[in-house]
Amino acid sequence: MNIDFHYGVIYIVSRLAGLEREDAEVVAHACQYVDDATTDGVLEFAGGESFDRFASAHKLLDYKNELNAQNRLVWAPFHFLPGGDGDSLDEKAVCRPDSTVARRMVRRAIDDKQADNALHRLGVTLHVYVDTWAHQGFSGIKSNHNIVTALEAGRDYPHEACLAWLKERFEIIESNVEARLLNLISKLGHGSALSFPDWPWAKWSYRNGHGQMIHRDNLPDFMAAADMACKAVQGFIRGNQRYEMEAGLPPTARTALQTLLGNNREQDQNNRLATLGRHLADGHIPGLKESIPGYTAKGRGSWKFMATGLERDEDELKQPGPSWSPDFETSDYRKFHDAIKEHRFVVTQQLLPAPDIGLRLA
Repeated sequence: MNIDFHYGVIYIVSRLAGLEREDAEVVAHACQYVDDATTDGVLEFAGGESFDRFASAHKLLDYKNELNAQNRLVWAPFHFLPGGDGDSLDEKAVCRPDSTVARRMVRRAIDDKQADNALHRLGVTLHVYVDTWAHQGFSGIKSNHNIVTALEAGRDYPHEACLAWLKERFEIIESNVEARLLNLISKLGHGSALSFPDWPWAKWSYRNGHGQMIHRDNLPDFMAAADMACKAVQGFIRGNQRYEMEAGLPPTARTALQTLLGNNREQDQNNRLATLGRHLADGHIPGLKESIPGYTAKGRGSWKFMATGLERDEDELKQPGPSWSPDFETSDYRKFHDAIKEHRFVVTQQLLPAPDIGLRLA
């Protein structure tokens, strides 16, 4: 899923679930920031203080994607949550919508609702949770489940448009661009499926590396994800471990959101977010009439900038480093990265190795 869902839709369902505007913004920001937090390692302050971080995302062509151990600590716990079904590691690692592992993950976030970074932890959890619908059938380890051939998506997405997408994104113009790039990104995640898993309106099909023909209709899956995310937030507010029994999206709001997601077909995700924001501000989603707060991933106005004063990731290398102050400890940046560390530990060290799942990835 892209920013229109991870930020825009999560903000909307959080508000409809009953969160106050500021709290909903934190949840939505953390949800989207999972895709934007690509800097890891120790942040060193001028006075000798330090803060350790994990990256929750790698760029698509990052060399780290070739390191399977790194894949398992980034793609599996944050983007392709293993469903735990099957007998082999390869089968258990496949992402399944609303799996037993996914529900246990949500319940752990509800358990921690009293923590000072509980909203950030909820946002991280919702990112992973809704992606179990979008990323179903793929996995965060190198696998034949991630090989895509015979990709078809009807007249709305001609083969030439797919190649244009590749060329524009990677700034490579070659006669064999498709073969070279798909070889680089196949077997990991849904790279070779391009953006089809992340477009709410897309209907598409493909054959995976096991010879299975897979048919996907994203809109019903995305609406199921939105409804269950709303239930998760409602469960969080009430401390209800059985969040799946909550009411979820009001019927009229669900219908309006489904229509909007189905018709909002801009390929640029930021344009889709802007369209979503205009419809919300105009009152087209019953129960809400307000703007979606702005989101800044990096640079001035970002969580990192407000916590450290650093505008660019490379500025960390300059000496002396940023100045530490007690305000850093209450910053959204610190709370988010602590949530990332907590989430990764819970998923990789507690949920996946559980006796009835039996999956050890780290």
